[in-house]
This record gives sequence, structure tokens and C-alpha cells, in this order.
Amino acid sequence: MERNTSARLIRRAERVIPGGVNSPVRAFRGVGGTPVFFESAEGAWLVDVDGNRYIDYVGSWGPMIQGHGFAPVVDGVREQAASSLGFGAPTELEIRLAERIVDAVPGIEKVRLVNSGTEATMSAIRLARGHSGRDLLVKFDGCYHGHSDALLVKAGSGVLTLGLPNSPGVPDAVASHTLTLPFNDSDAVRAAFERFGSDIACVIVEPVAGNMGCIPPAPGFLEALRALTADSGSVLIFDEVMTGFRVAAGGAQERYGVTPDLTTLGKVIGGGLPVGAFGGRADIMDGVAPVGAVYQAGTLSGNPLATTAGLAMLDSLDAAFYARLEARTVELTDGLSALARRHNVPVRINRVCGMFSIFFSSAPEIRSFDDVARCDTERYNRFFHALLDAGVYLAPSAFEAAFLSGAHGDAEIRQTLEAADGAFAQVAG
Repeated sequence: MERNTSARLIRRAERVIPGGVNSPVRAFRGVGGTPVFFESAEGAWLVDVDGNRYIDYVGSWGPMIQGHGFAPVVDGVREQAASSLGFGAPTELEIRLAERIVDAVPGIEKVRLVNSGTEATMSAIRLARGHSGRDLLVKFDGCYHGHSDALLVKAGSGVLTLGLPNSPGVPDAVASHTLTLPFNDSDAVRAAFERFGSDIACVIVEPVAGNMGCIPPAPGFLEALRALTADSGSVLIFDEVMTGFRVAAGGAQERYGVTPDLTTLGKVIGGGLPVGAFGGRADIMDGVAPVGAVYQAGTLSGNPLATTAGLAMLDSLDAAFYARLEARTVELTDGLSALARRHNVPVRINRVCGMFSIFFSSAPEIRSFDDVARCDTERYNRFFHALLDAGVYLAPSAFEAAFLSGAHGDAEIRQTLEAADGAFAQVAG
């Protein structure tokens, strides 16, 4: 599969953009080779600048839950753009999207719209600190919550891919207020609360980790976080930027039956356009300006294009949709596991409705950052390129989740498994 135009474009981009990309994971540094530049997409398919077609399992990193070019979103955005791109002033669309979120997500009574997931998590942490009057933040190894200073301590996603668990430019004084614990280790969290409980402002967690690969919560882990934070008077934040409206209509908190104090959202609620949100208990949210003293603002927050796209996307999601998405995820991942066994390639595949990850490992399970770090990333890289050459696009990193959409049908699943059969054969032995 020739990608000569992509090769020319990355050389051109490197002259004017750091690394030639506007987000690090796009650089293919984790898997090697040349980044693919894309030109168009429809349904479950991408088309690159050289005319090659790929079945897409990145989905713009999650928001394309109905596939690319979803007509209600495209038509809504086109109609809204003809009316106005934005006002920097209130619109009814903001209210409608907020109402839709509040109705669906168990832990959200009030919500503030922002422009990105990073902005949402940064704002939620500020609010939690203001509400609690404390400074210490607890996060977990390998979980990524955006690139704000306090959160770039053993982060996942592109930071993990590049091998930079901490970023230069983050002051020691800021990092000193962040305590990082092992994901899925309830005992470690209990020990931290025994020692620091009165100083812990909040605990932030991806209830299903997606930025070190797809890692579901171990039984009792989320429940332990809920109990420990409630007992200590600290705030529990679920970062559902990835899982919100992805693993269930009410996110991971609905799926696992654990309700946080604050929730951050993004991805799906923008229908493919940049958007984020943070929300939660009304008494905490009323601490945000202009009602409260915790300042947060955004000139383009709740802009009409993003809210229109988000409403069109959310209105398309019902119980039947999630049942189909779950079934497709099971069908694909069971098929991949069977092919790996056929070729005697040790893999572990984690999945949660519409999300999955392939880990090249013989470990009995993958449930933490340390487990992920011991996986065979070199074999993943070869598998990735074998699939890419066969027209299947996975995340260009062993440390990212893959995503299915409502547009992945029988033909796409069948073609993916055929490509994977050849890819497993290439990495066997």
C-alpha cells in the first residue's frame, strides 16, 4: 500500500509544526513509520491522501460513535453554520444540551460546558479544591486527564507512548500536590487515605482507563474510591471524557453503579467537534462563578456548532444502539482472540462496550499500568503495521484504546478478522 503523499506531507509539516503534528500520538513515534494523512471519511471507513481505504478503529479517538459523516450531525451543523458560527453569548442550544446531559448521567445535577476534555478536568479539580479547602490531588498510574500541569505525573496516552511520565515545564511545587497511586489497587488507596486523608481534596480516575489501553475497573475498586472519599470529605471525580455516552447512556457510572461527586465529559457530546463539560452535585457546582467564587470561563464555551452536533449525536443513542454496539464488540474481540490462539500468539484483549485493546502478553490479565508496561510493544507495532497495510487502522500506539461505532457492520468485522489473520501470522513466533 503506497503512501507517498503522506510521506511528503510529514516532511513539509515538520518545517512549520513541532514534530509535524498538532498532537504527539499522531507522530507514529510509538509504532514507527510515517504518519498517515487523511482526506475524507464515511461510516466506518477512512480515505487517506493517497486514496487508500481503511476500516477505522480510532474514530477520532472516540467521538464518532455513529461513524463518520453521520447525517443528523452533518445536516444539523450545516444548518446552524448558515445561521451563525457563534455569538459568545447564551443560546437555547446550550440549555438543551445541558438538560440532555443532566437527564442521562446519574452524578450530574448541574453542568458547565467547556471546549475540551483538558479544560473540563482542570476546571473540575479547581472546583474540588475550592469546595474542600484542600490541595492534594490523587490520580492513578497511566490515567490521562489532559495536559494541565498537575496531571502530567505518570500520565498515560501520548505521554506514555513517548516514554515521558513527567513533563519538563511542570514546577516541582505543582507536582508536589499530586499523589499518584496504582490503578485498580484499593489497598493502596486506603493506605493513602490513612496517611493523607485530611489533606486530600479529590480523587480523579478514568472509571474505565482508556489511555494506557482499555482497562476496566477491578471488582470493588470504584466502590472503594466512593466510600473512602465520602468518609474523608474529599471529592470523587470520574473522568468520563472517553467513557461518557460511550459505554452506556449514563457512562461508566451507570454501567458500574457508582456515582461520583463530579464528572468530566467530552468526545461524544460534541458529535465530532471540540467540546467538553464538567458537572456534578448542585451544591458543588454552585461554587463556580458567577454563583460562587471558583473562577472558570471560556469565550467559545457552548458554541452553537458543537452543541448542535452534540444534541444530534446524543439523540441518536438509545438502549437498542448500545446493545448492538456491545454485541459487535464481543463479536470482533472474540474473533481476534480465536485468531491469536490459532497462530499461538499470546494476547489478552480487554473490552467494554465499544472499547477494546489488544495486549501482547501471556499474563493472566491486564489491569494496571505495570501490567501494560510489561507487554510486548514491539510485537504490537509489527501487528499495527501489518493491519495498516491490509487496510485496518488501529491506534498508532500500544497504549491507546480502540473504538467501534454503529457503522461497523458484518462486512467490516469480517474484513477486519481476515486482515488480523494475516497480521497474527506475521507476528507469530
